[in-house]
Amino acid sequence: MRYLILSDIHGNWEALQAVLAHARSKYDRILCCGDLVGYGADPDAVTEWVRDNVASIVRGNHDKAAAGLEDLEWFNPVAKQSALWTQAAMKPENIAYLRDLTKGPEQVNGFQILHGSPLDEDEYVVTERDVEQLAPYLDSEVSFFGHTHLQGGFQCHRNGVVAFGGVDDDAQDRAVELETDVSYLINPGSVGQPRDGDWRAAYAVYQPETRLVTLYRAEYDVASAQKKILKAGLPELLAARLEAGV
Repeated sequence: MRYLILSDIHGNWEALQAVLAHARSKYDRILCCGDLVGYGADPDAVTEWVRDNVASIVRGNHDKAAAGLEDLEWFNPVAKQSALWTQAAMKPENIAYLRDLTKGPEQVNGFQILHGSPLDEDEYVVTERDVEQLAPYLDSEVSFFGHTHLQGGFQCHRNGVVAFGGVDDDAQDRAVELETDVSYLINPGSVGQPRDGDWRAAYAVYQPETRLVTLYRAEYDVASAQKKILKAGLPELLAARLEAGV
């Protein structure tokens, strides 16, 4: 079984379509680490696609915000404005779907998916020190997470934690062969709003039988996504950052 791992789509239909075209024939089932909506201008289209195609999913903080389950006072002004727009723009049935999404971690065939950390779905896991504190609480040898929009991950050895990066700027993929007796926290990166300096949409494919994770980047029609954001009246920053990958 080959798993397509998505995270942080954020209402970016163009990026999602590019990922699906790029990943064609590489996977059997689709999983998602949350944040279907927020920031982008196509929350309904993305949510309806996820409802029809994703086998397992956990909620993200922007999904909770759109569903009225998150206190928006914790959001920065741009994120708050985006969340309010998303709440108003989405169909009631899609809001209801977001409201019913489960809190991670969720077990899938011997590994798990989550949004933030194993202890707090809203926690940002960025540094090796962050992972050192979480390692004793990992329930699976392999965990996929999102939230940070940073592609890459961490190896958790008995002697410490080692970070590894995502796909290089001049490449399209990076293969990560999973060692035995090592736990992994792996971020497939953000489909819809990367923040690691690479504007290309990010995703991963996991093959448990061969213990192989491949990280990918796919180019997409950024200009069309930007135009939709501006036409919707969302903050200009949300359009500008897509091109910069920050």
